[in-house]
Amino acid sequence: MVSIRSAYNNLKIKHKVFSLISLIMGMCFLITYLSLQYAYSIYDEQLYSKSSQLLNLSSSGIENEMKKLDRLSYTIATDLQIQNLLLSLNEYTNEFEKYRIRSYITDRLVQYGGNEKYIYSLEVLDLLSGEALAGQSSKASSAKKRMVMEESAKGLGATRWIVPDQEEPYLIAAREIRSYQNFELDRIGTLTIRVYFDKIADTVLAGTELKNGDLQIMSGDQIIYPSSTDKTGKVAKIGVNETQRKGYAIKPFNGQPYFVTHVQSEYLGWTYHSVIPFDKIFTKIVLMKNILFFGFILVLLIVMALAIKFARNLTKPIEELIGRMRQVQKGDFSLTGMDSPDWTSMQMDEVGHLKRTFRMMIQQINELITENYSKQITIKETQFKALQAQINPHFLYNTLESINWMAKSNGQPQISKMVESLGFLLRSSISLKETLITVGEELDIVMNYITIQRFRFEGRLVFELEVSEDAKASKLPKLTLQPLIENSIHYALESMLEPCHIRIWMKREQHKLILVVEDNGPGIEPNLLEQVRKGVAPTRGSGIGLSNIEERIVIAFGEGYGIFVESESGQGTSVSVIIPG
Repeated sequence: MVSIRSAYNNLKIKHKVFSLISLIMGMCFLITYLSLQYAYSIYDEQLYSKSSQLLNLSSSGIENEMKKLDRLSYTIATDLQIQNLLLSLNEYTNEFEKYRIRSYITDRLVQYGGNEKYIYSLEVLDLLSGEALAGQSSKASSAKKRMVMEESAKGLGATRWIVPDQEEPYLIAAREIRSYQNFELDRIGTLTIRVYFDKIADTVLAGTELKNGDLQIMSGDQIIYPSSTDKTGKVAKIGVNETQRKGYAIKPFNGQPYFVTHVQSEYLGWTYHSVIPFDKIFTKIVLMKNILFFGFILVLLIVMALAIKFARNLTKPIEELIGRMRQVQKGDFSLTGMDSPDWTSMQMDEVGHLKRTFRMMIQQINELITENYSKQITIKETQFKALQAQINPHFLYNTLESINWMAKSNGQPQISKMVESLGFLLRSSISLKETLITVGEELDIVMNYITIQRFRFEGRLVFELEVSEDAKASKLPKLTLQPLIENSIHYALESMLEPCHIRIWMKREQHKLILVVEDNGPGIEPNLLEQVRKGVAPTRGSGIGLSNIEERIVIAFGEGYGIFVESESGQGTSVSVIIPG
């Protein structure tokens, strides 16, 4: 036992899983097989009594149909209209009137028997020997009709059943029609219902083993079903009387065993006998046993194959992880091979978490090694850049001041003005002290930029500024309006021959200040405008884009602020800057 436990503990996980599933399936197969054998043994013992119960149920189904026909005969016999018509026959001597009354009775019978599939005919015989018939006409002899009348009289108003004979293959339900007016109960006619009894029996027995065997229904010594006598030879030769003792018996016939059952009905007292080949009962049982056995073997093999695949899928990631750990043990911290779907998939079980955690650990270790390696280089580069940064920007400003002084000395006011504006723009753009400035300060940057561009484009640039003094105290990110003016010059003014009007104006809406930069340039095509609004439009030049301005406004003031672009082809462009007001 200790050696077996030790050998099991040393097995690989996939072998352990496969062994466990195999053991469970084997135990389930053994328990299921033994249970089926026990169940079938019990079934074999109970089969005989169950077969007789099936015959009893079939006889009950047939008897129920007989009861329905009995109720139908009672309903017809007590029908008020039929009774009144039968009573009125004695009041007329005219044969035509009698014929008309019998036609009314026939119509009433058609209403009752029209939907009954088992009825051959409905016939009412009145006291004047006249007939009202619904259905097919009977070919019975006068002697048979007298016998039916005599039999119905024995019932004293109840239904009397007359079994089929050589003359008529129909089961007959006969009943006297008695007048219940004033409770006299005098006979006023006779109702005769002829029934397809074979159809009733065939319908009830359909789908049962009795349909495949021989069934005989007898009333005393008279055979009711089947109507053809050549079908009853097997029952007669086997000897049904031997089943009277216990209700069933197994009797041989022509070298084959037959299962013979017997039951007697309570309602009509008929006797039901069935003869079913014994092999027909047990062939299906044996076949089912074999199907279950081989089916379970097939399922066992399929489950074993799935178990092997399951165990392999379970242990394969662990084996890959072990192999990668061995590489790390050798000093290989690279992520080669760890970008495959096996490492980056969204598998959320324990193995998946373990692989992702190991990958993140290797990535962090690799980053730390790379960081420590490049740290010294970064320090050297920082020192070098710091030395370069010691070149004071005032050197550039002093140079511009010298140019400005020389331009004034030589009587060049335009150059002097451009140099002064350029110096202001450089100081504003290089200064990093404040990320947010006032609208007034931003407009100063804009005006200096416009001054330079006016020298360039002269009369082609027409600029207008309509911003109130109270609005100039509001805050906005530095270099918000100036890039918009630059875009108007770049995309509108440069592509026009006529003067370009650029205008900055303002409006207020719900505690918001809206600064609008608009031009009368060629505008933006609808498709390109949609891309501009989404921030995916291709840009030209190296300036500050609209998405940059949008992001800085949102970062500074939150959602609800930013920029909005409106444009129509040939109608110019308008960019609204929305800030707190």
